[in-house]
Amino acid sequence: GLEIWCIEKFRLVPVPKSKHGKFFSGSAYVILNTVLHISGIPRHDIHYWLGNDANEEDTALASDKALELDATLGSHAVQYREVQGQETERFLSYFKPCIIPVEGVFSTEPGHVDSVKYQVTLLRCKGDRNVHVEEVPFIRSSLNHSDVFVLDTASKIFLFSGCNSSIQERAKALEVVQYIKENKHSENCEIATIDDGKFVGDSDVGEFWSLFGGYAPIPRDLSSTGLEQPEISNVKLFWVSTQGKLCQIGTDTLNKEMLDSNKCYMLDSDTELFVWMGRTTSITERKTSISAVEDFLRSQGRSVGTHLTFLAEGSETAIFRSYFGDWPQTLEPKLYEEGRGKVAAIFKQHGYDVKELPDEDDQQFMDFSGTLKVWRVNGHEVFLLPLAEQTKLFSGDCYIVQFIYPGDGRDENLFYTWFGRRSVMADRTDAISHMHAITNATKGEPVMAQIVEKREPTHFFLIFQRLIIFKGGMSTRYKSVIAEKGIADETYDDTRTALFRVQGTSANNMQAIQVDQVSSSLNSSYCYILKTKTSIFTWVGSLSSAIDHDLLDRMLDLLNSTWQPILVREGSEPDVFWNALGGKAEYPREKDIKGYSEDPHLFICAFTTGDFKVKEIFNFSQDDLTTEDVLVLDCHSEIYVWLGRHSHVESKQQGLNLGMKFLEKDILVEGLSSETPVYVVTEGYEPPFFTFFFEWDSSKANMLGNSFERKLAMLKGKAQNLEKSLRSSWKAHSLETTPDERSRSLSVNGLGRSSSPASRFSDSHSSDNHHLSSPTPIPRHLFSGSSPDSVNAGSVANVPSAPSGNAAIVQVDQSEANINVLIYPYERLKVGSTDPVTGIDITKREVTAFLFVEIQQNLLHSFKKPCFQGNELK
Repeated sequence: GLEIWCIEKFRLVPVPKSKHGKFFSGSAYVILNTVLHISGIPRHDIHYWLGNDANEEDTALASDKALELDATLGSHAVQYREVQGQETERFLSYFKPCIIPVEGVFSTEPGHVDSVKYQVTLLRCKGDRNVHVEEVPFIRSSLNHSDVFVLDTASKIFLFSGCNSSIQERAKALEVVQYIKENKHSENCEIATIDDGKFVGDSDVGEFWSLFGGYAPIPRDLSSTGLEQPEISNVKLFWVSTQGKLCQIGTDTLNKEMLDSNKCYMLDSDTELFVWMGRTTSITERKTSISAVEDFLRSQGRSVGTHLTFLAEGSETAIFRSYFGDWPQTLEPKLYEEGRGKVAAIFKQHGYDVKELPDEDDQQFMDFSGTLKVWRVNGHEVFLLPLAEQTKLFSGDCYIVQFIYPGDGRDENLFYTWFGRRSVMADRTDAISHMHAITNATKGEPVMAQIVEKREPTHFFLIFQRLIIFKGGMSTRYKSVIAEKGIADETYDDTRTALFRVQGTSANNMQAIQVDQVSSSLNSSYCYILKTKTSIFTWVGSLSSAIDHDLLDRMLDLLNSTWQPILVREGSEPDVFWNALGGKAEYPREKDIKGYSEDPHLFICAFTTGDFKVKEIFNFSQDDLTTEDVLVLDCHSEIYVWLGRHSHVESKQQGLNLGMKFLEKDILVEGLSSETPVYVVTEGYEPPFFTFFFEWDSSKANMLGNSFERKLAMLKGKAQNLEKSLRSSWKAHSLETTPDERSRSLSVNGLGRSSSPASRFSDSHSSDNHHLSSPTPIPRHLFSGSSPDSVNAGSVANVPSAPSGNAAIVQVDQSEANINVLIYPYERLKVGSTDPVTGIDITKREVTAFLFVEIQQNLLHSFKKPCFQGNELK
């Protein structure tokens, strides 16, 4: 969590959690953020924040206390120097949506009031991810065309968007507006949005400019006329002596061997300075080096926006490591995982039955009871495999896998291209093309993934449930390549001798992998099946578990239910067993420890012709998935490329290419393999194993419009309960329902669909007036249970007369309670209506559209059997 202290009278004073995020410009603070990684190892980040009006004594003391705090935590933290108005993205991510520094000094003295008297303020908002908020003078000249401004008055908050600002910046500024509305106005104020350069006689526009003394043109931004200068990284490495002197020892081409554990160093990358402190250096030496670097920063006249980061040896950040060539990949010791495995192995070797903890990866975040289809690729052709063959793959071939599973009210599609380890590159290229052709003919926006044999994600095996991977291949290209190279064809058939390794964690996730038929392929952690021309052996490793033994029996039946195996336990193998493997040889006998999970990282991608850049988003949430952007979720063992609906990437092929570029860059210097599985996910069609990494709200994923329009609708629209209930009422009527939902929606009249709300209109209890009319609109208790005056489920609602063109209130039954639904004329619901309906969230227009379709369909059903009463059609 987050802990904050403030310097008060030359000592650290804890800041109450109720005041986290409120910073005084006359004070200095120390902030500690602690995150517990999946691996169980905590990560500490220490920031010391310096207000623009803080005195030198408090500033120096904050720096010293941050260093002492790091030493107390074992010198494994990363320290950041934060200057008011120039904070790092990581620091700002702790305080969503923003921090707004206030004038004055923090104080804990009794009777001290740290709040300031209300006054009209003008705030400039910069940034499309974490917003830098700065108060500027309340004058017209403070406005410009590039930024977004918030004008806070007693009764109304104005948002002024410069014409050159981005949609994302405007959307983030709306979060600042919401923050001010909640914290400064107690939700009791109006909100107005003003677009730069658009004056249509709007009353809000006139009121906004009147506060500045009347409208006048804003001068053109000088910065917008020039071209952005390219970033030039001129890296220099300095040794910091114990006397605080800087001695340059390298430039540009650096390697880790240049860093001595007994010394401190400064790395200057122009935009950021790093202080690296060796493991054996003292606190005094570290304080001296930090002071020397701060003096260097001032003497060079560097920008106040130049960031300072302090690193102890062993806690280097990815960006620091990236400046050194071939920084060695060192994994942190996972003592718990290693210890658990070794202790279990020792007990098993002594004959004790040890039950291991269940594997966390077996948690199922989606329904795997869907439909599986598998195609084998053979050049320019694809062949759909029969049901009995679709769980048998060859390592020399490429396959396309389609999995259709029930989602939230509709069937979802997940596509994989699986590349066998020995498949031909031309077949891999064709496999991707074939997959795109199949997905383009598929309804919706299916998820696509590209995986390579031996790097499959857990979900892939759970989809197959039982999978057998044979050596060799059936592809024409594969056959040609091995013939040209003079390689023997090892393609499996029932007449060949073969060795299979059995693996998996449950009956719903098991595989038999054909391996080289030699003794060195064995491993004490697994069970094996050895098939010879005359016998079948099952080999049980000494470190295998009861689950492994069960999977061995099940997989044996799948390979051939008529086989009668000879059980062989490790250490008691007969000579005929070793002879079939070409003789006895050494093989791994230690417990095979499964790799641990990594914490995910989210990156936003910026790409132009020939250039690809990414920026990490810290402490990410679902709200960071902005519809105009392309983002990459890096989970180390697999990556997800997320495509916003309004992004410039329009094809899944581009998404896959971006994923491969991300793997090449290896942003976190974590040794990502080019064979890491890559998923491409489209906004609105996120699979459960992707949303698992977020606190996911499905209603946000289904909103329409760009980022700004969505945020504005959420800020102004407050009919959340009505929206959610309406969604649940029409989901079962959707044309994209699952078989179970379709069966549940059958109505008693045998029409195959339950009646829509519109079909329940009737005038049997009303006067001779037959048109739809509306009483006074019902307030917020629309979803309460039936009142004594309401009709029974499925019967007729009493709709009194009212002027035509207004809303009608209709009762429909939903489960146990009746629901009142407001229905408006179509002309009033259109976007360009001259008399629009008020109080409706524009992001939920699709709800009304579905109800409108249902009305049409039920009217058509009614007119199939017309009934006449006199000359009047009923």
